[in-house]
Amino acid sequence: MLLSRRQAGSAFFSLLGVGALVSAFPAWAIDDDIDWPNVFISPHGKPFRAKAAAPYPMGDWFREADKNGDGKLDHAEFLADAEAFFDVLDLNKDGRLGRMEILVYEHNIAPEILGGRIYVGERDGARLWLAQVPSMDVEPSQPETPENPGDQAAMGAIPYSLFEEPEPVMTADFNVDGLILKKNFLKVADDHFTALDVSKAGYVTFDKLHKTPVQKVLRK
Repeated sequence: MLLSRRQAGSAFFSLLGVGALVSAFPAWAIDDDIDWPNVFISPHGKPFRAKAAAPYPMGDWFREADKNGDGKLDHAEFLADAEAFFDVLDLNKDGRLGRMEILVYEHNIAPEILGGRIYVGERDGARLWLAQVPSMDVEPSQPETPENPGDQAAMGAIPYSLFEEPEPVMTADFNVDGLILKKNFLKVADDHFTALDVSKAGYVTFDKLHKTPVQKVLRK
């Protein structure tokens, strides 16, 4: 039997013994029977989703982060956006993200980076991006063609992101010990801002941001 993204993810995390914690945390994932195929994952790892006919949701992130609404996302706003998302993930408010908090992020907040069926664009002729769920029977991807260059399974968040980071939160695991310190999370955000501010203006405008791989497929 084929499993949906949510069914497969729930089964996997139940096997890990953390199903209760994951179930208790409000899910940000969109229900499978609603067509929200267009996904953007912010530089800090926060997902934004839109229906097929809606504009690509990178603009939703930019407007949310641009607190003064001047069309310029400056360094302070960019770091404040990162800190706000870290505080959402830091469930016990101890200034770091542990294994359980990271599992909640990967399962309930951004399941696109772990597993299931992600359709990009309209249902007719949609491209399937297949992400992995270990040891689960998940619907296979379409055959490799020039229009569909194979399974995107190992890519995690990369198709939906401005950066080539399969798991954007774990990018801040500098010590490779499974713990994300807030200062390291903000250091990654600082590095991201520097990379996006190619003109060294001290701010980023929306029109200067490059497109994500999914956005290119959608031609938006």
